[in-house]
Amino acid sequence: MNDEEIQNLKKNIVSIGRLLWEKDLVSGLNGNISRRVDEETILLTGHGTCLGLLQQKDILLVGLDGTLKEEGHISTEKLLHTEVYKNFPDAQAVVHTHPTYTNAFFLENEVLSPRILEAKCFLGDVKSILQTTPAVTDATPVMEALKNNNITVLRNHGVVTKGIDLFDCFLLVQALEEACKIDAISRLYVGTGSKSIRVDGTVRTGLEPVPTELKKYKLFSKKQIDEIVVLVNADTQLNEMGAKTNMTMDLAVKLDETGEIFSFNFEKGKIVNVGNSEDVEFLISASQEVWRAVFNQEIDPFVATTQKKMNLRGDFAKISQWYAPCSRLFELWAQVPVE
Repeated sequence: MNDEEIQNLKKNIVSIGRLLWEKDLVSGLNGNISRRVDEETILLTGHGTCLGLLQQKDILLVGLDGTLKEEGHISTEKLLHTEVYKNFPDAQAVVHTHPTYTNAFFLENEVLSPRILEAKCFLGDVKSILQTTPAVTDATPVMEALKNNNITVLRNHGVVTKGIDLFDCFLLVQALEEACKIDAISRLYVGTGSKSIRVDGTVRTGLEPVPTELKKYKLFSKKQIDEIVVLVNADTQLNEMGAKTNMTMDLAVKLDETGEIFSFNFEKGKIVNVGNSEDVEFLISASQEVWRAVFNQEIDPFVATTQKKMNLRGDFAKISQWYAPCSRLFELWAQVPVE
């Protein structure tokens, strides 16, 4: 990357810092921003800088080994930022801030399960990690959390998010802060207690773990697919929602590494045919790692799609009309966990 390109990245960091400041997502001298330059180098805001008043001289070149490559004071959160880039080659940007409502929520809770539909799709269940030091000294738990969600919370500290660019990170921080605000305000109307309610009205608190006694299947094996079909067609709840919303479509799932495809023809919520065609209305593709996380209910497929961990070919707005039956479909997937 040449000097002009690096200067453009610095300008982008300055703009995002000002945007975070204007939206009350940072205050004082807290928070830091970084951007990948190449496989060995990142740009990282320096120690003691105000994100709302950044200048290009406040943004420093840092090696992924933690060494400072130009004059300045390196951020105390260099370990956090460098570890994200080392663990996630696709990560191009990292934002770490201390949003007020988010920090307040996670002082009293370990998981946020959003109730607003857009937040459910964009954020999913946001988990937190206990932090007992002013700066991250052990990044391992943070990296584990970021495997299944592009945003996580350090309790007693702040938020960490990774993305394909800085605006992607900003949107996640803003969405989480908004979800925490809504949770706080909703208590004024319905009393205390945080809960998550499904579209069908039943209560749900976080991602419900897969029962350990369930048989595990080989990923994308015929036995796994056959079991999914049996569960889907026998599920009264999904069949009723599918009939009510006229869930009639062709949906295929694809494994990136091997190119394996299974296609499902739905008619009013029931699977009437299974094939291997890629010529479908909706195609969902992902890596083995992501598919395993989906089938083992470690990540919501809607969230994986909006956070770009999965790729959806098709009209997202159209499939959203079947949000309720698709949510139930994904819950059934978790009853067919994989090895």
